[in-house]
Amino acid sequence: MKKNDELQKDVQDAIRWEPLLHAAEIGVTVKDGIVTLSGTVDSYRKKLEAEEAARNVSGVKGIAEEITVHLGPASSSNDTDIAADVVNTFKGNSEVPDDHLSVEVEQGWVTLSGKVKWNYQREAAEKAATNLAGVKGISNYIEIRSNHGDDIEKAAIEKAIKRNSSLKDCKIKVQVSGNHVNLHGHVSTFYQKDEAGRMAWNASGVTMVGNELLVEH
Repeated sequence: MKKNDELQKDVQDAIRWEPLLHAAEIGVTVKDGIVTLSGTVDSYRKKLEAEEAARNVSGVKGIAEEITVHLGPASSSNDTDIAADVVNTFKGNSEVPDDHLSVEVEQGWVTLSGKVKWNYQREAAEKAATNLAGVKGISNYIEIRSNHGDDIEKAAIEKAIKRNSSLKDCKIKVQVSGNHVNLHGHVSTFYQKDEAGRMAWNASGVTMVGNELLVEH
């Protein structure tokens, strides 16, 4: 296990390596593998980039994200403009079923709600709103409502996980209850945890994935 100061330096270097974050003033503190990110950035995308950079560093067990988004006086976007931009972005995105979604904006914070059939559609909606000017944060309350009436095949999810080259050596337990899937066990990186969740979401009929995998290096 890396020492706190070693992991801190690795995370700092990873953040500085991202072109978007070169000039960002992001503080990094570490205790027992838990990384706390703090500071102020001028876009929501930069906030997410910093978190993603930290997640991909070997030795990170968890992240406490305390970064705030301050747009500054140059930003002229108001809530009405932001809401219109989100709606128009959805209309131009083939992965987002915009007729089933609604958008609310309050002081730059975007709240998404509605129903879609697949998790990739839910994620595409959030990603589409992430890069828009004036957005300070996003709450994604979009629900997955599948028309798939059959039981989810636990064995199929287990096989999909084992087929994934980054997960074949991981001990991951899959539990299925109705349309819900729960993942338990241990993985070595956040990437593996995210990949296992992605494999579970790809199963037809899944409306919720509880990813309780522990990251242990």
